[in-house]
Amino acid sequence: MVGTATAESISSRPAAAAGRLFAVDGVALAFEQFGSPGDHALVFAHGFGQTRHAWNDTAKALASEGWHCLTADARGHGDSDWKADGQYDFPQLVDDLVLLARHAARPPAPGLPILIGASMGGLLGLVAQAAHAPFRALVLVDITPRWENAGVERILAFMRAHPDGFGSVEEAGDAIARYLPHRSERKSPERLRQLLVARADGRLRWHWDPRMLDRIAADSEQQQAHLLEAARNIRVPTLLISGARSDIVSAATIEEFLACVPHAEHVSVAHATHMVVGDRNDAFTGAVRRFIEPLRSSGTTRSNP
Repeated sequence: MVGTATAESISSRPAAAAGRLFAVDGVALAFEQFGSPGDHALVFAHGFGQTRHAWNDTAKALASEGWHCLTADARGHGDSDWKADGQYDFPQLVDDLVLLARHAARPPAPGLPILIGASMGGLLGLVAQAAHAPFRALVLVDITPRWENAGVERILAFMRAHPDGFGSVEEAGDAIARYLPHRSERKSPERLRQLLVARADGRLRWHWDPRMLDRIAADSEQQQAHLLEAARNIRVPTLLISGARSDIVSAATIEEFLACVPHAEHVSVAHATHMVVGDRNDAFTGAVRRFIEPLRSSGTTRSNP
């Protein structure tokens, strides 16, 4: 079930308003809002193991152009609550996303929000839309209902590495640099700290609950047939943005998705991997902008072929 939205202040940051929403099971979801709640809304859903900060550059850019942008940490990630019992599942995450969408759609919002979901966030958006229709359009970032297992295993191997954490922010930065060797620019210490949490012994580990890893990874694998069926039921305008160098989606999985959602548009971002948003943020934001601008007026969707 989806909980009732209530909000309370958790911090103050320049150019953003922060708060929490509470799911029906009491889990608090940390979010930030950029721009005015009276503008058309964009809800950003990050990938597995990421946090809301992955969207900061895009959210700030689009907020400056008159969009209301809501970024949030999924349960077990970032500043959102970790479950005491360590039991996470895919339906919980779907319900959390619906809760966030309904919050973004509250007055004075002029209509339903648009989802921008990367990887896990995009899969959650597909299921949420098919079951609850909380969005008026979908932007899926380098994810399709079926994916390439080799690419997923590479990601999981990185997430399983360093179970004892890191002795410093610099060590974490070195690990990311080895994982993303194509990036010439390293994350700043400030951005790295947003991804890390200090343990009781002082060591730093990634800012997500390690108990999620095998549970959610296995759960999403079992969801593939359900995800394909959800895609066949999508009627709202849809954009798939893929990385030309991605090892998660492929020509075959993209073709299958476009057959399920024949009105969907597809943009491939050159020189980008699965981490499209971080690899080529300007190109990614530009692709999003071109898709959402025609949807801005009146809150209505474009007609599908």
